[in-house]
Amino acid sequence: MKSPLIAIIGRPNVGKSTLFNRLLSQRQSIVHSQEGITRDRIYGDVIWNGQLLKFIDTGGYIPQDIDQFNTEVRVQAMAAISESHLIIFMVDGKEGPTSSDKVLAQLVRKSNKPYLFVVNKCDGYKTDKLAFQFHEFGLDEPKPISALSGRFTGDLLDSILDKLDYKNQSNIYYEEPGLRLSIVGMPNVGKSSLTNTLLKKERSIVTPIAGTTRDSIDAEVKWHGNIVTLVDTAGLRKLAKIKDKIEYYSTVRTKNAIEDSNVVLVLIDAEKGFGKQDKNIIDDVIDKGKGMVIVVNKWDLIQKDTFTMKEFEDEIRHEFKSLDHYPILFISALTKQRIHRVLEMAWEVYQRGKNLMPTKKINDVLSRLLVKNPPPSEHGKSIKIKYATQVSTEPAVIALYSNYPKKIKTSYRRYVENQFRKNFDLTGIPIHLSFRRK
Repeated sequence: MKSPLIAIIGRPNVGKSTLFNRLLSQRQSIVHSQEGITRDRIYGDVIWNGQLLKFIDTGGYIPQDIDQFNTEVRVQAMAAISESHLIIFMVDGKEGPTSSDKVLAQLVRKSNKPYLFVVNKCDGYKTDKLAFQFHEFGLDEPKPISALSGRFTGDLLDSILDKLDYKNQSNIYYEEPGLRLSIVGMPNVGKSSLTNTLLKKERSIVTPIAGTTRDSIDAEVKWHGNIVTLVDTAGLRKLAKIKDKIEYYSTVRTKNAIEDSNVVLVLIDAEKGFGKQDKNIIDDVIDKGKGMVIVVNKWDLIQKDTFTMKEFEDEIRHEFKSLDHYPILFISALTKQRIHRVLEMAWEVYQRGKNLMPTKKINDVLSRLLVKNPPPSEHGKSIKIKYATQVSTEPAVIALYSNYPKKIKTSYRRYVENQFRKNFDLTGIPIHLSFRRK
């Protein structure tokens, strides 16, 4: 049985994201008193009474064009209504009926889809009477809830199962988790454009304005029979340039998205070149032990000759020596140039990261490098490395057992890592050497 999709719609600041987070029991959507924080469609799963429900948080629907985002937000909200099996239409009980609510009530009625009419901000029994003022819309009985405190949200979930006739049914099933691929980079490098191009549909709002994407947005794509979850993220800027709480929360969401990924695509703007902030983002990905592909976007805007790509790549690798071990891809999300290579390369890195290196081969390599270049003695102590084995994947951690692990110098550790990289296919994945006492 397919999991039902439930879209939460309403005008700005009625509490859609608060309800979404409450039902998911996690802070997935950014919540703030400022209007218009949510812009894209954000998806999340809830299991209730043995039934898997998929919820969609949408941006606040405003019929008129107040700013440049309103049209796009309306498109995203309409797409959510179109693909959903049930609509939760939410209004603000404290503010009362508004003209925008009336327009939305008409949309809900015309959609001919099952719906639940929810009056939020009814925080106690004395405020439940606030729901009565919404009878003028001619919709089904309005249900008072408080998304903030969770009051009547359990009853709301029961009502969803009743409306969809899923009561006492179970459709929970567990699939092998596929590749989780985050797309990160500085603001306005083309992350949302790349997401939409890979999905072949307008899933994220794209504008020339930096900071358009605020939440981390998941979207699934089936690629050669494999499930790939694309995560479009907010742009990462220097901490000193973050001016408000919303951008700070966006940055936190992006960092969490990196943490939860198998592989990260780091986008670089070909026109701006490789800068210090790009280097900081790459450092963060490597420190978190994630597989990584460097993607240079907007390559169509560069005047080039036969050697331009190699010169650009050499410059990046010269600026950041660690990138010798990671693939670099030149694309254009706009013209779809080399776009097919993005998922191919990410999948190769993902598969590489899951593989365990044979212990025998690791020790064969270790024996050869120790004969050629043994660890230098420290304070008269002769350092010996007896044995090595891989103890984990994603990230790859190789444990090396020594009599004096703390006395092994950083330069020798780098030498050992480079020798392992020369003898194993580790392109795109970080490896950590853990020197331990024998």
